[in-house]
Amino acid sequence: MIHTIERTQMLPISATAAWAFFSSPRNLPDITPPWLAFSLTSDPAETMYPGMILTYCLKPLKGVSMCWVSEITHVAEPRFFVDEQRIGPYRLWHHQHFFRETPEGVEMTDIVHYALKWGLFGDIAHRWIVRKKLDRIFDYRRDRLVEIFPELQHHF
Repeated sequence: MIHTIERTQMLPISATAAWAFFSSPRNLPDITPPWLAFSLTSDPAETMYPGMILTYCLKPLKGVSMCWVSEITHVAEPRFFVDEQRIGPYRLWHHQHFFRETPEGVEMTDIVHYALKWGLFGDIAHRWIVRKKLDRIFDYRRDRLVEIFPELQHHF
């Protein structure tokens, strides 16, 4: 089964500032929850490009370490980019990042299509564990962006 997460957040910053922040893979550790123990294991370029490979490890469950390989497959500066898992825990992970300039700033939308491995067991894990963890990760990122861009506090 393919699942979808869609999140939208207003960023009262310029499209240029939003793109500069989100297009740098080096900012990933700063918007990832500390409880995931996320660490880049590659030394990415400052700005992404199509074909860029990122490697990183994290601990989604206590004591369980997982390493991922992701590829940046599409980039259309400053409107969108796509990252896809090449090696990792999901059967499918396709994450689209959209940025739309508005009079208030930038509307950022994430759309993630994902599927788990392990058939019925994966479906059960999704219902009781995975979806809740993914929601917590996106909630953390939303809250962290309020800290990084303090002017966001007035928009919640």
